[in-house]
Amino acid sequence: MVGVVVNSDVSLPVQALSRLDEEALALIVHEIGALIEDQTRLRLAEQKTTPDGRAWPAWSRAYARTRKPRHSLLIGEGNPGLLESVQNYTTGLSAVVGTNLVYGAVHQFGSEHGAVPERAWLGLSADNRADIEALLAGRIEELLA
Repeated sequence: MVGVVVNSDVSLPVQALSRLDEEALALIVHEIGALIEDQTRLRLAEQKTTPDGRAWPAWSRAYARTRKPRHSLLIGEGNPGLLESVQNYTTGLSAVVGTNLVYGAVHQFGSEHGAVPERAWLGLSADNRADIEALLAGRIEELLA
């Protein structure tokens, strides 16, 4: 299986975390996974950039001629397409966001076969991390109040 792993550590007082039960922490992790899923869908549908902010390479001229006006980078027709296939899978204290479509990895890493350039779509931008930290801090504050 090909994938991308993004580990993100958020600094919080251990004292605060130790006051939360496992169920509360699991709920927070699920919310974080849902947020990352939304961020990933936004990147695919609108931003068209890598997590570090670089614009994705345009289609080749030959490939662009085969596209219809309703197509855009990494968004085609058919169900499910890459956008529709993005999912959050949360178990315990782990959230995984990705796709079960094989060509998701082709776009993430590129491929010499077919000369497909890398168009990284999985990962966290600085803004994504800030949103996650804000969500986490807010939820912990609510639960400890």
